[in-house]
Amino acid sequence: MASPGLQRLRPLRTPALLARFVKIEHSVFALPFAYAGAFLAENRIPAWDRLLWITVAMVAARSLAMALNRVIDHEIDARNPRTASREIPSGRLSVDEGISFGAISLAVLVVALFQLPRLTWYLSPVVIAAFVIYPYTKRFTFLCHLFLGATIGLAPVGAWIAITGAMAWQPWLLFGAVTFWIGGFDIIYACHDIGFDRREGLKSIPAALGAGKALWITRAMHLLAAALLAAAGVALQMGIIYYLGVAAATALLVYENAIVSPRDLSRAGAAFMTMNGIISVVYIAFLTADLLV
Repeated sequence: MASPGLQRLRPLRTPALLARFVKIEHSVFALPFAYAGAFLAENRIPAWDRLLWITVAMVAARSLAMALNRVIDHEIDARNPRTASREIPSGRLSVDEGISFGAISLAVLVVALFQLPRLTWYLSPVVIAAFVIYPYTKRFTFLCHLFLGATIGLAPVGAWIAITGAMAWQPWLLFGAVTFWIGGFDIIYACHDIGFDRREGLKSIPAALGAGKALWITRAMHLLAAALLAAAGVALQMGIIYYLGVAAATALLVYENAIVSPRDLSRAGAAFMTMNGIISVVYIAFLTADLLV
């Protein structure tokens, strides 16, 4: 028998509601860097069947991570005016439904991993553990932003392994780039919650240092991200088109940092999400063009 929560959901509305629950459109942040890891592993575009299973694994992994985050943090989200309208705090989804969606995402991830090299199976518990740990990090360390970045940064490493079946040091440069890029952006976003985080005893760099210093840390982290993208190109002997892509992504990061200040965070919202998606797409587009030329 369906649970009362599931009975309350209109069937035609459920897919859209679940997509909003895990912000499925934000997969664009991680997917291009997963593809980058796959493309660079072979120095060409891999077989389409392998790319398909990498895509399924990435979307399922990210959906699992978001479901866990929303379930674990639902009580905190309910107390925060900025997040109180999310699906679980607002009552549009129950906690049980969130857990069920996470379980389905995990099952899809397992199926996808079994289509990929054996090493991906062995390392998957490390990734899943990171998904579980991340929501708790804000409760004990202001480095939670970097932990989030590192969790997403595993995407290019995992994709590299999915193509080669082996570990290598080069994709860890992409791991570092994504870690600092996402971590820096998360610091900007956390500036919205300085007052709430301090009242709740939650840890974040903006809550610890204030918005002004936090934004300078973001700038330094984004500079490191750009440097690591360039270093990956050197390590893998990429061509000039690749570096033009790094330059374009860096310019977008500079713009992103220029439009926010401690006194004006109004543009650090939906437009910022779009900008970060554009950065990912620009990077993978230039990388792909470099490989095809």
